[in-house]
Amino acid sequence: MKMIVHDLENAGELPWLTAFGSGQDVIGIDNAVIRHCTGCFGCWTRTPGTCVLKDEYRHLGARLAACDEMVLISRCTYGGYSPFVCNVLNRMLPYVLPYFRMLKGQMHHQLRYEQTVKFNVYFYGEDLTANERQTAQELVQANSLNLGAKGFEVSFYDNIRQLKEVLS
Repeated sequence: MKMIVHDLENAGELPWLTAFGSGQDVIGIDNAVIRHCTGCFGCWTRTPGTCVLKDEYRHLGARLAACDEMVLISRCTYGGYSPFVCNVLNRMLPYVLPYFRMLKGQMHHQLRYEQTVKFNVYFYGEDLTANERQTAQELVQANSLNLGAKGFEVSFYDNIRQLKEVLS
């Protein structure tokens, strides 16, 4: 199964999202009322593996663990994710444990689940600078390592139309 997180408005009008295949868990800006992570770490201490915020996204860690691929479609915002996509990623904190391990000479969280995902990110935005692209590439690589992903890919597109053409 794939988890697709996107910040595309009117995504229902974008049937090309089905290019990612069936068996999808889609989280989009149109259908999500997702609260912001408060940084309380309750998902590690009070309710291990489950966010303490009581909304339909409190089990994002487990939902991600049920997938074999995570696809992010985001406007590239100063070399990072859009606020919506960033918020969804923040709410996935229960996917990892509060304990640390050394990985490639860096300290990272231990994984809560054995399942690992492939991490694919599609950035779009006009006039992205080389620095923004490099920062985004490094961010995705760091996120991939932190989530214990089995691989990652990053693609950049000038606009949604260009992304649609590639996926169609």
